[in-house]
Amino acid sequence: MSAPGSTLLGMRIARYSVEDTIHYGLVELADDGGAAPDTVSELAGDPFAGAVHLTGVRHDLVDVRLLAPVLPRSKVIGAAKNSIPGQDNPPASAELPAIFLKPNTSVIGPGEAIQVPQLSQDTALEGELAVVISRISRSVPIERVPEVIFGYTVANDVTARDLMQRPIPWGVAKSWDTFTPLGPWIVTHLSIEEASSLRVDSLVDDESVARGSTKGLIHGIAELISFVSSVMTLLPGDVVLTGAPAGSAPIKPGQTVSIEVEEIGVLTNAVIGA
Repeated sequence: MSAPGSTLLGMRIARYSVEDTIHYGLVELADDGGAAPDTVSELAGDPFAGAVHLTGVRHDLVDVRLLAPVLPRSKVIGAAKNSIPGQDNPPASAELPAIFLKPNTSVIGPGEAIQVPQLSQDTALEGELAVVISRISRSVPIERVPEVIFGYTVANDVTARDLMQRPIPWGVAKSWDTFTPLGPWIVTHLSIEEASSLRVDSLVDDESVARGSTKGLIHGIAELISFVSSVMTLLPGDVVLTGAPAGSAPIKPGQTVSIEVEEIGVLTNAVIGA
């Protein structure tokens, strides 16, 4: 049985607004050095709910507002300590993946502001590859994980690191509103093998502060998705953050942060005080 969105293989799927109306669309990037504009072609329907089709309406990308490419219907799941920053191909771990939940209310899109809470004096970025789930998934065997992946996007798992040291639930440090930027779109053409070898670069005010690769994930994409689905049912549009192979770096109000994942794109957000 084909999953929702299976007809969109090899595409960049964006969620955007124009004239205060939200749409999904197919992004086409110009490859001629900028002589032609990047565009987005409007889709009718919901890629996570069933069939979609092009409406014939097209916009220059600069004329629309990109939103988070998916607003998870139920949850964002993160993988804690799933990499050794700066190390590719880490040794396999016999321990189960450590996972945590982030509310869907923490999700924002490209260009929206990350708000540093007043309680935190040490908030940090964590650039990651995010996996977007295509259909209801429960106890998925590793070999069948590709069947439940809609695509991949860029994520910033913002963390108030100092709050993790207090006697409060650990996940609170990652759950504030605006602490899960996603974008700029979802790509559907990558295999798990390709997604497992992507460069991840985190920048603050255009200066690289952390670099790594998804080769550095301790629990790989298929293993992670299979495990998470054995713990909880995954729903269409749920997002799994795979871990920060480049590590973290502090951010402060007034700065601009960007996460670039090779083959996907760049996610940029300003940082402000709450």
